[in-house]
This record gives sequence, structure tokens and C-alpha cells, in this order.
Amino acid sequence: MKHGSNLSDNFPQSRVSSQCKSTARRLEAFGMPIAYHNRSPVEDVPYRYCSSLIELASTVDTLIVAVPGGPSSDHAVRKDVFDALGADGVFINVGRGSTVDEEALVRALSDRTIAAAGLDVFANEPVVSPELLKLDNLTALPHIAAASKATRAAVAKLVVDNVVQWFTFGRALTPV
Repeated sequence: MKHGSNLSDNFPQSRVSSQCKSTARRLEAFGMPIAYHNRSPVEDVPYRYCSSLIELASTVDTLIVAVPGGPSSDHAVRKDVFDALGADGVFINVGRGSTVDEEALVRALSDRTIAAAGLDVFANEPVVSPELLKLDNLTALPHIAAASKATRAAVAKLVVDNVVQWFTFGRALTPV
């Protein structure tokens, strides 16, 4: 069997993130060999390097994508990636919804090009495609990365710090 994790990709980032490395370590605990894709091999990463997303998808049976959004990653995961992942493949996206061609994902799940998918991000959040939600081989969750106590405490502190900064100096720490 083939196993793997997408530690990174060839999009805006140039290094494998600590989030991706920690995911890989967790998967290793289950005896899963890890493979990754990045613009170039990463020296401090002991896992198999794949030179393209297609090569990675054809190497693994679980493709985990944790990719930042933006023009260079828009719809990077599309029909050819799902075809390479194959009928026993599972696709998991915890990055950004814009990185996935959702129409291609719906087709791949509907016609069993891939076995299943797990998503906590969607192309048009907070609206989720009704076609996706009808599928019995999709697990969909709301984006919960910011739901930890530590993250919520940090957000609350940042709000207070911004209010104090505004009323003290007339400007916010993190203007939007």
C-alpha cells in the first residue's frame, strides 16, 4: 500500500511549515511512510520528495493538503490530481478552499475516481456547495483551526491590545 502526506507544495512558501512537519510526525506514529512536494527538496526533511503534485498524488493513498491561498495556488488540486490519487485515494484539505477545484472534486467523489475526502475549508466559505454535502464519501467540518482555547485567548488579547492602542495613540496594532 502507498501512504503519504503533502507536507508542502510549490506555491507561495519556500519551506516546509512546522504545521506540516508536526502532521508528518503524527502520521509516522502510525507507521505511515511520508512523501512531500515542495518547489525543491528540503534538507532537514527526511521524507521522500516528489517533484510534482501529480507525482505525490500517484505515490500516496492519503493526500493531505495544507496550502495557503492566493493566485499561484488557485485550483492547484484538480482533475488530474484526483486521477493520480486513484480509486483507493483519500483527499484531505486543511489549507484553503480556493486551492481545490470543487467541481472536479464533486465529480471525483461522485464517480469514485477517489474513495473519499475530508474538508474543513471550502471554496466559497461560509457557503458550502450543496453538491458536496450530498455525497456519502465526504466528511465536512467547519474550519476549526482557530477554535482552540489558546487561539481564542490570543485573539481576545489582540482585540484588547488594539482597543488600548486606538484610544491611546489613535491607531490600531493590526489595522484592516
